[in-house]
Amino acid sequence: MEKETEYERQEKLTQEESKKFSDKYMLPLAIVVAGVMIAGAMIYNTGSRSLQVTKNSNAQNAQATLTDGGNILPLEAEKKMLATLIANGSIDSSKLSEVTELNLLWAYGLANKNQVLESGPIMDARYGGPTNMASVGGWTVTTGSVMDHYNKHALAILTPDQQALVEKIAKGIYRPCCNNSTYFPDCNHGMAMLGLLEFLASQGSSEDQIWNVALVANTTWFPNQYQTIWQYLKLKNLDLESVSPQELLGMEYSGAKGYAKIAAQVPTPSKSQGGGGCGVDTGTLVPAPAPKQQSGCGV
Repeated sequence: MEKETEYERQEKLTQEESKKFSDKYMLPLAIVVAGVMIAGAMIYNTGSRSLQVTKNSNAQNAQATLTDGGNILPLEAEKKMLATLIANGSIDSSKLSEVTELNLLWAYGLANKNQVLESGPIMDARYGGPTNMASVGGWTVTTGSVMDHYNKHALAILTPDQQALVEKIAKGIYRPCCNNSTYFPDCNHGMAMLGLLEFLASQGSSEDQIWNVALVANTTWFPNQYQTIWQYLKLKNLDLESVSPQELLGMEYSGAKGYAKIAAQVPTPSKSQGGGGCGVDTGTLVPAPAPKQQSGCGV
């Protein structure tokens, strides 16, 4: 019998750690989030307003297919979100025939009217304005101009406490593609995460639930980087029980610089970036390049 190579050993280690993560977070979260949706009948905390699906002919005839839906949020919730975004023009189905879960949440975060987009760092004149960001200038599949939809649609209506929670969590979530937090959503992953946080908060999810779902999202979008992180934890004799989602999503683990330090200590880090890049990528659309980006996460 051939001796197991170091690479094979590390691959087996990665699979084991990924399974531990899946067992700890994925199934319980699917139940928790689905429970929130079903038990609350998708009711906002501010009243009995439910997530509306526009019943006009345009929306009816413009249904796109979610190519990887249901990984983070229940599929039915994502279908309703998609119909709403098509109806308000944030997604033009004639330009985007297949919508990934990442792209769906990207459009939701970009279109939803929220203080983070209205007065957060993405609006700082030092950075050239929102259209200078990959998350805005790179979203090329709207009807009309992207700025016709940026921060324009009331999709997730938050109470003051929910808004404060979104901002608190957003400031603590980083992504391996750049060094900015979700509070500065300058690439598609940041904007998608912002949309996810807003949606979950609007449904009454607790802070712990939101942190956990956010970790599921990041590991879905950056699977190879988090496999490397699992390897790093193992090398340090740490397990998932000893590291909270807040720590894993923070700058030390999930920021580009923090992740680079971790990857340098792992014998066989995954070389693939994952996450589908920082632009619209459906296999059928070649979007125009965004203007100069601050994070390097461009199309």
